[in-house]
Amino acid sequence: MPWRTLRFNESVCNPYNADFDGDEMNLHVPQTEEARTEALMLMGVQNNLCTPKNGEILVASTQDFLTSSFLITRKDTFYDRAAFSLMCTYMDDGVDVVDLPTPAILKPVELWTGKQLFSVLVRPNANVRVYLNLAVKEKSYSKPKKEDKREKETMCPNDGFVYFRNSELISGQLGKATLGSGNRDGLYAVLLRDYNALAAASCMNRLAKLSARWIGNHGFSIGIDDVQPGKRLNDEKHRTISNGYQQCNELIQEYNEGKLALKPGCDATQTLEADITERLNKLREEAGDVCMKELHWRNSPLIMSQCGSKGSPINISQMIACVGQQSVGGRRAPDGFVDRSLPHFPRKSKTPDAKGFVANSFYGGLTATEFFFHTMGGREGLVDTAVKTADTGYMSRRLIKGLEDLSIQYDNTVRNASGCIIQFLYGDDGLDPAKMEAKGGVPLNLDRLFMKVQATCAAGEDDYLSPLDTTEMIPKLLQNHAGALDEIFAEALKKSLSKFLGDRITKLESMIKFIGGADGDISENIEKIGHPKENSFAAKVALKIYGVTKRQLQVFIKICVDRYLRKRVEPGTAIGAIGAHSIGEPGTQMTLKTFHFAGVASMNITQGVPRIKEIIDGAKKISTPIITAELEHNTNVNAARIVRGRIQKTVLGQVAKSIKIVMTSRSASVMVTLDMERIQEAHLSVDANTVKESILQAPRIKLKQQHIKVLDIRKLEVQPQVDRKKVHFELHSLKNMLPTIVIKGIKTVERSVIAQKKREDKDSLGLPKYNMLVEGVGLQEVMGTEGVDGRNTKSNHVAEVRCTLGIEAARKCVIDEIKQTMENHGMSIDIRHMMLLADLMTFKGEVLGITRNGIQRMDKSVLMLASFEKTADHLFNASVSGKEDKIQGVTECIVMGIPMLMGTGILKVQQRVDPPPMLHYELNPIIS
Repeated sequence: MPWRTLRFNESVCNPYNADFDGDEMNLHVPQTEEARTEALMLMGVQNNLCTPKNGEILVASTQDFLTSSFLITRKDTFYDRAAFSLMCTYMDDGVDVVDLPTPAILKPVELWTGKQLFSVLVRPNANVRVYLNLAVKEKSYSKPKKEDKREKETMCPNDGFVYFRNSELISGQLGKATLGSGNRDGLYAVLLRDYNALAAASCMNRLAKLSARWIGNHGFSIGIDDVQPGKRLNDEKHRTISNGYQQCNELIQEYNEGKLALKPGCDATQTLEADITERLNKLREEAGDVCMKELHWRNSPLIMSQCGSKGSPINISQMIACVGQQSVGGRRAPDGFVDRSLPHFPRKSKTPDAKGFVANSFYGGLTATEFFFHTMGGREGLVDTAVKTADTGYMSRRLIKGLEDLSIQYDNTVRNASGCIIQFLYGDDGLDPAKMEAKGGVPLNLDRLFMKVQATCAAGEDDYLSPLDTTEMIPKLLQNHAGALDEIFAEALKKSLSKFLGDRITKLESMIKFIGGADGDISENIEKIGHPKENSFAAKVALKIYGVTKRQLQVFIKICVDRYLRKRVEPGTAIGAIGAHSIGEPGTQMTLKTFHFAGVASMNITQGVPRIKEIIDGAKKISTPIITAELEHNTNVNAARIVRGRIQKTVLGQVAKSIKIVMTSRSASVMVTLDMERIQEAHLSVDANTVKESILQAPRIKLKQQHIKVLDIRKLEVQPQVDRKKVHFELHSLKNMLPTIVIKGIKTVERSVIAQKKREDKDSLGLPKYNMLVEGVGLQEVMGTEGVDGRNTKSNHVAEVRCTLGIEAARKCVIDEIKQTMENHGMSIDIRHMMLLADLMTFKGEVLGITRNGIQRMDKSVLMLASFEKTADHLFNASVSGKEDKIQGVTECIVMGIPMLMGTGILKVQQRVDPPPMLHYELNPIIS
């Protein structure tokens, strides 16, 4: 119907979560000029191109836009004058002036490349003062191998390195990393940071018009023949799968013969499952690699996967080659019948087929058993989604209610509605997460900024600075901007700039030595570099690459200071609500599965939504408490085994060869014989005397010294001291209770596993390092164990950390645990949001969960508590005790219909009233 539909640029589909399958939108009309202005400034699309979750671009090109950009910027794409001019008119409806660049090929006919078309798109004419400088690695970028002689990243054989210099596209096929959402150094993100939102939005509009019209004329479709494997691909797939099956059969044979090398902390069955799963996952990846190599570059699914518009290599592999292993609860298909998954397989079979591996592709069709396993995997996903929605929804509501009234005041502190200080400086640096440029919440991407300065401020005839001069100039130049920068800002900026320029000086020195070769010892004269008389050929070449002139350094530092100042968070910002949204929103994308902890296959740790829920609830008991203990001798595996013996709970039944009842005519006793070989294997310092002490200390067995006799180092006799009538019952009771007595280790520790650290984490001699993963509670006891480095030992149990190390350590534990959980699911959230949540939970000196009890103890107002949970109870108690509500928080203001004291409401305007004029009285005589 005309005038009854809403339309918008397709780039905004992602933040609106809009797809054109019957979606509806509501229209809200602001009633006042103030409301109109606020809606435009706060909710306008141009002002929300970035997400405050982590500063990544949110409004960006999607699907067809990415596909057409990828195809246009291929190396073999050329256009004559007519076609190139036509496409230039596509961008702006033929309204704006376009300056055609010099053709890439002049003879025999003038031809322009697709890359030149994008240079025009970014900067259509000389009046557009946009000088874009960026370098991005696309999905198709291949890292140079050792034997590869190429030096420059731009020489990538797949054309996967995108490089813009002064708005000219030098190399690279554009894809999602450059034009899509979820990045901080793509085309739109750089335009937004370097220029403004209008520049980014204009470029986005031009790209949308060009892409839609180009792909409409060019055509792009997908059909069943696109996923039809050729003979060569089929042969390669069968060979790969048969090799994988053979390796799995060899592992099963080793398991049956008892020769399988066990993984740390695993028994034979767990080791076999871990090894087979690892092998089958590799099998699917190999099948996918075969697909990607064999498919023609014009294949539609391949193009979509490479440019990032839809799908991944795994999807292509499943359609063409092999669907792969189906998992249920993070493991292979379980046994649904007696010792087998389905009646179609032999009993106790552990082959890939019998445990849910689907060797066929979707194109070829699945067998009956494969289809059944596939539906098992699919069902888990559906149940997961249904359960997760309710959990994450309630969790988000609690977070928003707990954090809603936190805002930044004019003294830079973060306070709640009642004026309690939560943070003295937001995020310890007072910067806005939405304006961060680099990964990990770093405010400035110094590499890209320096590249921009070098491109826009050429060295020309200026002399390059020597390393010594560069080091001396940084503090002087920063001193010039001292008035604009606070002490905290200035120190942080100086530190990051000094490190960055120090790294460049190091590269300069190594480059000179590399180029100079055998030109003598250059290191003595390194400080003279930069002076024309002293420059050797090697120095001149190196300075061209890594050198910096005085003018460039001045411009660079000025840009850095200006940028840093613009990244401060504004007073009045509702950082509480933003932080709650940022932590709650990714929860919907998480799965409820448990992850294997640090590569130890048998040690599961709760992850995803349940783990986040545990943390923000401030739970006293958690489902999988794990202590990561660092060792003093971390390269010696035998020393690690000795420490494990001291930590892990060992009961008498594990080290006793036999526990027998011995009855003679004179006495009745229980004889305990220790297995000394097993004790030595476990590296335990246990003998009959230590076992006697443990039995005497056991609370349930009330025996005295005279009741236990040590016969030798491995034998002891335990006699019950009771009447002859009860002796039989007491002997059997002793025999049952003795195997459960803890004779070594910490009682609350269920298990302890020695884990080898990552390959890159080795000592100076290249030896692998080990640490201890302790399952259970008892942080204080573990830290005090001989051989454990207590200073670097940490736990994932927030309540236990609070009791052992104090409230500051608990705050750090909350931050680290939320960060690790998010990262395990591939999500990046600015650490400032997690710091705010951790500070709110701990600012009272104890860990308060974001629950109805925790929020109540945070000095919240009556109306706010009533709006959350137990409405009648709070209102009744408040009325009985005569409580007051000062109407300062967000909820209270909404209930009363008055502006809240944050955002634009934090500002208070007072009218200046001049004092009334003074009246002067004079004494006038009545009679003159």
